[in-house]
Amino acid sequence: MSSRILLCSDLDRTLLPNGLQPESPQARPLLRRLAEHPDVTLAYVSGRHLGLIEQAITEYALPVPDFAVGDVGTSIYRSQEGDWRLWGQWSQHIATDWAGYKAEDLAHLFTDIESIALQEPEKQNRYKLSYYASATLDHAALLANMQVRLQAQSVRASLVWSVDETSATGLLDVLPASATKLGAVRFLMAESGFAEHQVLFAGDSGNDLPVLISGLPAVLVANATVEVREEALQHVSANLYCAQGGFLGMNGNYAAGILEGLAHFHPHLRVWLSSVAKETKR
Repeated sequence: MSSRILLCSDLDRTLLPNGLQPESPQARPLLRRLAEHPDVTLAYVSGRHLGLIEQAITEYALPVPDFAVGDVGTSIYRSQEGDWRLWGQWSQHIATDWAGYKAEDLAHLFTDIESIALQEPEKQNRYKLSYYASATLDHAALLANMQVRLQAQSVRASLVWSVDETSATGLLDVLPASATKLGAVRFLMAESGFAEHQVLFAGDSGNDLPVLISGLPAVLVANATVEVREEALQHVSANLYCAQGGFLGMNGNYAAGILEGLAHFHPHLRVWLSSVAKETKR
């Protein structure tokens, strides 16, 4: 059995310690060492656009990944010889869902909905239409209303709702139906030759739920909100691991939770991580 692993991680409040909970200080350095392991292929799967992914890599001293899935799954970049290359095959794949429409075209369908506000231009792209809303909004009714309007235009769309807990802001993304984080992860698996048991996804928020409950091996970091944890656990899966803390004395938040999940699913890496952790303490 191959020991290759595709490690796919969300960024904000999953790998990046920019939530309300504390970070275990040894976690990110240990993850940087992990990224150098020859068996590990690293992918960031984020709502951020490429510029903000690059900013996070610099600001938080993250390893440069092999792949960057940006804009909530609507773009995939490959890192090649220090440059980012947009994966055109993925863009072509998701384009058919929107029946020739662009994000700016679809925005006209929702101009009368006063409870949502367009996000900044840099947070939009051809296949990503993003809004702000109140975190307490009845988002189920809103999404149902928007979906009816989209279907009337023969547009196949995925509407993804999440909440930024640090600002108590609701975030709504309108995406091609196949352009979810889950779709992007499965595309990476197929194109790079990884079987399901060789994948681990790490997340914390609502827009990570489709992957967390998909049946793929996944870890929900310990700092995830109670609401996301409860919703994820409604879908019983032996392949969903909820980090609790305790692995190598770490608290299970952020990168510590990712490493804990990796150790749970891949015992040979548990041994390797434990050995590396001991070396750093000498």
